[in-house]
Amino acid sequence: MFRILVLKELKVYFTSPKFISTFIACSILIILSVMVGIQDYKNDVKRYDTARQLERQVLEERTSWAYIGTRAFITPDPMRIFVSGITNDIGRFSDVSATEQVTLRSSTYSNDPIFAVFRLLDLNFIFLIVLSLFAILFTYDSINGERESGTLRLTFSNAVPRVKYIAAKFAGAWLGLVIPLLVPMLVVVLMVILSKVPFEARHWLDFTLFAGVAVGYFSFFIALGIFVSSMTRRANVSFLILLVAWVSLTLIVPRIGVMAASKIIQVPSAAEVNALADAFSKDQWKQYTEGLIKTSRERNSLMADMTEEEREVFQDENEWNWMEESDRVRKEMQTNIKDHSRRLQEEHTNQLIEQERLAFLFVRVSPASAFQLATMNIAGTDTGLKPRYQDAIENYRDTFLDHAAVKEKESGGGMGGISINFDTEKGISVSTPRDRPTIDISDMPMFMPPARTIGSVISETMTDLVLLVIYTVGALAAAFVAFLRYDVR
Repeated sequence: MFRILVLKELKVYFTSPKFISTFIACSILIILSVMVGIQDYKNDVKRYDTARQLERQVLEERTSWAYIGTRAFITPDPMRIFVSGITNDIGRFSDVSATEQVTLRSSTYSNDPIFAVFRLLDLNFIFLIVLSLFAILFTYDSINGERESGTLRLTFSNAVPRVKYIAAKFAGAWLGLVIPLLVPMLVVVLMVILSKVPFEARHWLDFTLFAGVAVGYFSFFIALGIFVSSMTRRANVSFLILLVAWVSLTLIVPRIGVMAASKIIQVPSAAEVNALADAFSKDQWKQYTEGLIKTSRERNSLMADMTEEEREVFQDENEWNWMEESDRVRKEMQTNIKDHSRRLQEEHTNQLIEQERLAFLFVRVSPASAFQLATMNIAGTDTGLKPRYQDAIENYRDTFLDHAAVKEKESGGGMGGISINFDTEKGISVSTPRDRPTIDISDMPMFMPPARTIGSVISETMTDLVLLVIYTVGALAAAFVAFLRYDVR
């Protein structure tokens, strides 16, 4: 009986304009979105490689390790082809030096504001908006439409269990929506392979998990459509209710949740935090400079009553100690700046985490939000992308500066400017940066992007996956209960 009912539903779907229109629309949108995603990813890889090469050339031309700095770049991830997430909203690199704070800057949307107005079309958007709407179009008249045409009364003139009938409705609508997706999704896989996108086993696993979550997401809207159709007598009424529900769940609830969380837990902006860090840094450098001037005056006062020869002897005896003392004070000052900046960033990050948790608690009322959060976590383009990279760059900054300090000490210091040396045998010699050998960066530590394990991905996604299952099962159970009391006449 169940098989006959499912085949009957599939026959209705496959012979209706819904199937043809869904297949054409899904194929065009899915293939187009992936084409755009692949091209955008390749452009990002080119920019990434070019920027790294230019940065390496700049470092290779330096003649001193003193006050050296570099840049750490965000590595393009192939999964952003399908789920761009916040990739284009955060910066693409951060300066790494003793004086610069770790801040991701130069985002895609800041360089090309037109894309901020008209967001890039990705596969996640197609599933989030288009497929959920198609699920409603498939099911808004699944029960009341047959009642209006008289088919429902004829069907139940036979001994048809209502539970099996609803289950067959769900299975038929589900297959009618999944089957049109199979061909374009296979084309997507072929496009990724032929485009030579560096997809590893982990990426294929992430893509499979993404597709599974997408299927679970529009399964909820199929169940919701059947439920609303079972609660109403007319198809036009159920369509209006479902349209309002779709707009609310996909567009309104997520924004209201974020706005409410931002009002309840107010967090200073990143610009304000950076301003505090910069102010502290400037104050520390000012104190350091004033200390140098004061120390220089004290030393000059000690040598005021000395002859020229005694002064030279005194300077020769104490010059190395003075340099070490100045270097020690400078490093202490830089450590204070770094620790203060890190404390500010940690406090700001903790505040953002609390605000984010509250916002996620509110927005997860919507299955659309649960789906989007799940797919972003799977693709690694979630809201945790920025703090993950900032933490990795902070750790790299410590390693890089320690390496530079060791190299500076080995090379005898110097800032790479013009130096004048006096020798009793050779006389006066002047050396410029061009006369000195460039630094060797062959053993310089390189920045490595933060790694994610499949276990961490699943654990971060589990909450949203469970919510999607609960929402779908709840909507389907509600449809069963509603149809048990439905008047088929």
